[in-house]
Amino acid sequence: MYDAANLAKLPALKGLAPEAMAAFEALDKAALADGAIPRKYKELMALAVALTTQCPYCLEVHREAAKKAGATEQELAETVFVAVALRAGAALTHGTHLLP
Repeated sequence: MYDAANLAKLPALKGLAPEAMAAFEALDKAALADGAIPRKYKELMALAVALTTQCPYCLEVHREAAKKAGATEQELAETVFVAVALRAGAALTHGTHLLP
């Protein structure tokens, strides 16, 4: 189902629902803008979330944005392990639901 070419369909989607897409674009821009947290860190956070949600589109978009914001290969690698730790921790703590 995943095909990077689907990203080229976003303008068509925008044409069909322009107000909703404009609202999404404004939220996305505001959420990822430099603020108390620099954009590079926000992009690394977005990558960690994308790794846990396993969205291939988000992974590609935010990997490129993180690199453009100055993220290094080492920072990308450490971001991977933040996501790994969170997913493992979630499995561990949810595992407690299996016990009496």
